[in-house]
Amino acid sequence: MGIWGDAAQWAAAINIVILLVLCAIWARNYRQFRSKHALGLLVFGVLMLAENGIALYFLAIDPMLMMEGIKQQAQTTLRLLMTAAFAFLAWITWD
Repeated sequence: MGIWGDAAQWAAAINIVILLVLCAIWARNYRQFRSKHALGLLVFGVLMLAENGIALYFLAIDPMLMMEGIKQQAQTTLRLLMTAAFAFLAWITWD
């Protein structure tokens, strides 16, 4: 698959782990406080979890559907940026 495909696969997998932790925290907060903010974060997390799950499926299970060349590099860059954003969001939420 190449270095860009491997990096995208790892980033999607890390995103899924981070999102599972965040969704658990946001679900607990929603059950405790019943706030719209916690519900909104939970919905965001579930949607992003679905997006990364689908991406991981295409990257790991069905790599023949992956784009080649510069498009794959752009997609990987976005996935890595999302990983950094989720890591920061997890740090803020955990605190």
